[in-house]
Amino acid sequence: MSKTQFFQQIRRYYPVTEASGQAWADLLKEKTYRRGELLVMEGQVPRKFAFICQGLAYQSYLPPEGEMIIKYFFPENRLAASVTATMTGTPSKFAITAIEDTTVLEYDFSSFRKLVDTHQDIALFYINYLEKHWVIEKEPLEIAFRSETAATRYQQFLLSHGPILPRLKKYHIASYLGITPTQLSRIISGK
Repeated sequence: MSKTQFFQQIRRYYPVTEASGQAWADLLKEKTYRRGELLVMEGQVPRKFAFICQGLAYQSYLPPEGEMIIKYFFPENRLAASVTATMTGTPSKFAITAIEDTTVLEYDFSSFRKLVDTHQDIALFYINYLEKHWVIEKEPLEIAFRSETAATRYQQFLLSHGPILPRLKKYHIASYLGITPTQLSRIISGK
């Protein structure tokens, strides 16, 4: 079932052929991470992408000041990776942690890149995926964090992350918004 789920999602970005899909399916390995377990460790050179079949994870970093900052949530049907570090073969500046028990399909990035070079449809999927998630989605978020109030960012968060809200703790949301849980409580209560 999980490979079916994987390819249904992949084909939303580009109609990958059965032959290309089979080549990609041969790379997929199922793995389960327990709540609190790291998919990617900060400082590690990551080698894999993980498709979230069931569960929820977040990408975070720990700045010198010491308060964890959540950069991104990965619910079901999303690819979780420290993308820049994986693409460049450099240590990740982020950790990816399972919020709950999480089942993934992992694949080796260097093997995937070989498929990108030999299967045009997989290359077009890759372009479409990167454009949507690393350009189109990312730019408005970066602007919002520099120009919007915390209350406005919270309202936008409710709209964009509604389906996963019941699965998050208040500190997850506060960390994502770049505020303290106390500030979040004030925003929620309208004070």
